[in-house]
Amino acid sequence: MANGSQNGVSRMNSHPQYYLQDGNITFHVEGTLFRVHRHFFERESQFFIQEFAKAPQGGTSDTSAFRLDEVTAANFTKFLWVWYSPLYRRGSLSEPKEHWLTILELSTKWQFLDMQKLAIDELEKLDIEPIEKITTYDKHKIDKLLLLPAYKLLCKRTTRITDEEGEQLKVPTLLRIFEARDRVGEDFD
Repeated sequence: MANGSQNGVSRMNSHPQYYLQDGNITFHVEGTLFRVHRHFFERESQFFIQEFAKAPQGGTSDTSAFRLDEVTAANFTKFLWVWYSPLYRRGSLSEPKEHWLTILELSTKWQFLDMQKLAIDELEKLDIEPIEKITTYDKHKIDKLLLLPAYKLLCKRTTRITDEEGEQLKVPTLLRIFEARDRVGEDFD
């Protein structure tokens, strides 16, 4: 479904899955309109409560849709999936790592704490390379205790940390890893 406009303004498409007839808040993301339920955003996010307060009539129609510029339509679709997927309610969440990383990114950015916790719980079930896990969790300021298994794997690894891996990690993290590897090496001597 496309929404035409006049005077040279580009056309916007309604999202095929997340333009809900009973929705009461409209978002504009990359030329796509999403009409969903405001309740979720107000219930779970201080960020959106503040944004809605700035523009009380914002998002009440397609022409006044809240514009989200720092997210792609594909990623916003993944984000909305958490609330609207029947699988979510059944506890059968077999989405790939990239899906959960997107949900983690947006839930952190927009302060959806329960959704962030869900994303972390699901990521913890997946096999993620230690460097990627450390950099991702550091970026989102996730509990460092969850990284202990990743650090242990790096310390016990027989190969050295590559230049590319070293560039991804922060210097203090690298120093702690090297110190721990030295200790592990001393235990084998």
